[in-house]
Amino acid sequence: MPPRRGVRAGKLYRYYVSQSVLKHGAGACPVGRLPAAEVEAAVIDQLRILLRSPEIIVATWKAARLTDAGISESEVRAALLDLDPLWNELFPAEQARIVQLLVERVDVTMDSLSMRLRTEGLAGLAADLNQRHDVRSAA
Repeated sequence: MPPRRGVRAGKLYRYYVSQSVLKHGAGACPVGRLPAAEVEAAVIDQLRILLRSPEIIVATWKAARLTDAGISESEVRAALLDLDPLWNELFPAEQARIVQLLVERVDVTMDSLSMRLRTEGLAGLAADLNQRHDVRSAA
């Protein structure tokens, strides 16, 4: 769901609203409205951690091997680890594309944030990695 926008005292605010609040009103959920910048920063931080995890590296490598049997796990690991230092150099539109590619759902409670990744997103990331592998192989 895209963030909602509002203006108060001439200042633009972006925020996310829980589904319960949208369906049942302001008192329906203790989480209510959350500042978009804080939610997005937490999602990106969590995503950066996940992309370094061995399970995600192996899952991405397996997806990449479906289209390129020659790509190694170490190449996939290096490419995923390269994303972290490069993240701040990416244009916001490219950052958003990667997040939308990989994140299916974000659930926020009063004390936690959980994410569900898209399996097909890993395959899409693997395809991007394959293109990178092809460029390196040709060089």
